[in-house]
Amino acid sequence: MSDELEEILILSSQKDFKDRLRELHGKLLRAARFGGFDKESEKKQKKVRDILRDVANNGYEAVRKYTKKFDKVDLRRDEFRVSPEQLENAHREIEQEHKQLLASVRKMIGNVRDYQTGIFVGNKKENRHPGIKYTPIKRVGICVPGASAPLPSTVIMTAVPAQVAGVKEIVVVSPPRYNKDIHPVTLAVCCELGLNEVYRVGGAQAVAVLASEKTIPKVDKIVGPGNPWVQTAKNMVSGAYAAIDSVAGPSEVLIIANDKANPSWVAADMLSQAEHAPGSAVLFTDSEGLAKKVLDELEKQVEQLDRAERTKECLMEFGKIAQFDNMDDVVPAANEFAAEHLEIQCGEESREIADRIENAGAIFIGDYSPVAVGDYWAGPSHTLPTGQTAKFFSALSANDFVKSISIIEYDKKKLADSAEDIIRLAETEGLDAHAKSIRIRQQS
Repeated sequence: MSDELEEILILSSQKDFKDRLRELHGKLLRAARFGGFDKESEKKQKKVRDILRDVANNGYEAVRKYTKKFDKVDLRRDEFRVSPEQLENAHREIEQEHKQLLASVRKMIGNVRDYQTGIFVGNKKENRHPGIKYTPIKRVGICVPGASAPLPSTVIMTAVPAQVAGVKEIVVVSPPRYNKDIHPVTLAVCCELGLNEVYRVGGAQAVAVLASEKTIPKVDKIVGPGNPWVQTAKNMVSGAYAAIDSVAGPSEVLIIANDKANPSWVAADMLSQAEHAPGSAVLFTDSEGLAKKVLDELEKQVEQLDRAERTKECLMEFGKIAQFDNMDDVVPAANEFAAEHLEIQCGEESREIADRIENAGAIFIGDYSPVAVGDYWAGPSHTLPTGQTAKFFSALSANDFVKSISIIEYDKKKLADSAEDIIRLAETEGLDAHAKSIRIRQQS
């Protein structure tokens, strides 16, 4: 057992047990965005604000400057938007060279579309109250992170719910970081979904492009993951310039497990989040025996990973194995933690414990429901709230891409029946003109 990894194990008998859990909460909150009041956070917030202002004022020239600075790509104006031919070429390439991958992508799209259609309020007759009308948001922007590996799942998990809701204009932004371009698999998935407005831009400057009018028509809502620069920018434009889904930080998994859980599976699921680097992997258990077995498994399995060193560092920074006295202490602690992904591996008790969970982005019940099933296959979007924001944000869904409009339609008799009450309330608030707008109709 590594002396290093032993540091992530905390027992309920230790005096600093609660303090160490609170410390982890704080780290996750700070990792999501530059939201602190310390000088370093304020300095970075100012940089984000400066980027937003620069792009809003100077448009493409500012985008080119920041893309060259941060992504090391000198983007010509005619390269800013991905052409239809480039999208089609990328799709043709995956169709010819990666047929099985394309088949899996199409199954994933089908699963997500079926699930999102099933939960969409616009499709449910019982929600068609005569006093409310649902209309789709007109124009939506999707942030897709750029990396050496493609992220087609992010495109699917954000665009498909929007399409189910009836959004007509979907814009994708992603930095040119794969051979000075967006990864061809990401472009191929955009083409598969019929998304033809794709731009080579990332970071805070991508959010600025979406939220201002200088480079492209602005969007009404911005969704998708990203680093703290992206999330801070989203937070800054939220409300005044566009709506957002949530402020997302490092990926998280909290696993609730008892002595019936398989320690090697629990460890594997923790590592699947820690390998994001940054990514948080936490186990809450009432079994000291399981806690120590999982620690042993983490030490064995982490050495077998391609990103072993980075994953181990991430475990040390954002990982914990916390042993509580009993499960009645675990559940409220889990609700306070409000994890992005919450796995419950407690044998036949798993469903009962899940029913007691109030705060989580997504709940994965039982030994055979690892986070990867939700990330790629089950149908709910994997765009989830992190950093305890599951207390007030929800998983992204088709319902986030519609607005509800109240409908009021009174006839003469119905207004007459209510007139005196309305007048009385208006006069109480000193709004004489409101009261007179009712009286004038009674005189006819």
